[in-house]
Amino acid sequence: MNIARSWLHNKLTIRIITLIIITVLLVSIRSMLQLLLFTFIFTFLIGRFQQTLRRKLPLNSTLILIVIYIALIGALGIVGYVYIPVIMTQVTELVQKLMYFYKHPPDNTFVTYIIDNLKRFKSPENIQQNIDLVYSYLSNIGKVSAQVFLALLLSLFFLLEKSRIHRLFVQLEQSRLGWFFKEAGYLGRKFVNSFGKVIEVQFIIAFVNSILSVIALWVLGFPNLLALGVMVFLLGLVPVLGVFVSLIPLCTIAYSLGGGVKVLSVLIMVVVLHALESYVLNPKLMSSKTNLPTFITFIILVFGEHFLGVWGLILGIPIFIFFLDLVGVDSAQQLSKKEEAGTK
Repeated sequence: MNIARSWLHNKLTIRIITLIIITVLLVSIRSMLQLLLFTFIFTFLIGRFQQTLRRKLPLNSTLILIVIYIALIGALGIVGYVYIPVIMTQVTELVQKLMYFYKHPPDNTFVTYIIDNLKRFKSPENIQQNIDLVYSYLSNIGKVSAQVFLALLLSLFFLLEKSRIHRLFVQLEQSRLGWFFKEAGYLGRKFVNSFGKVIEVQFIIAFVNSILSVIALWVLGFPNLLALGVMVFLLGLVPVLGVFVSLIPLCTIAYSLGGGVKVLSVLIMVVVLHALESYVLNPKLMSSKTNLPTFITFIILVFGEHFLGVWGLILGIPIFIFFLDLVGVDSAQQLSKKEEAGTK
């Protein structure tokens, strides 16, 4: 009895039980996870932007927040009305060009060899099924748009009433279930400090890469720049693997436009952008704890895609970083650095 009582009063045990309860709750509402993820991402990114403007502008935080949301909703409305039809048209043209190139390759030994090897892994029917799957996602754009709008609304209410929500949570921590809410609050702070910041950096790097890629592709004379820009941005959210995946359509279009010289130009562009990301953006934006080995990164992406689908490719690394932070890996690294400095 005493052993069971001490086990139940152990802080680590309570934390594990809390984590299990939260995981079960998330699994039970998995149909709403996309809405929750959109809400969290909007709340975190917009909240960070609001804090940045608040430090630079002598304005009321509520006024800044309202202006941000008005500008954001207005921009989304303009993009949805003007650019979404153009992007959809360009995506359709891009997919048709890729499928035509794959089914009718040019009379080139090297290209024929590559396509024949690709067919060993994926037949044209499999590729067509994947493209149909992409079209099904695009056809659900109305549902996604409704979720985005609802997530924006929820994030606005959360940021407007952040202090009241905090006071309510303090009261819950003092209730009979205070042990659960205290640990949930601890996990929530860890989640924001690790997961949220990594997501923020991924979005910034993907956005910068997409802008620079569109400029470079425009110089190279590529068509369908809006569709390619959206593709580069979305694949840029997938660490490491996104760069390799984006090379397939880019090199295919480059070869159809100008042969091997154009492909070489695209490869040079990707190498330069990857070097910029690795040696400029990552050191400035990413903490050292996010520099995972490439093998571990690929393993996380494989398991993330298996359990969470497309979201797993984007969120796999941030979730893994959150668990590393939760078990104190970062603290151990800092301690070892201090010990090394002391021995020197």
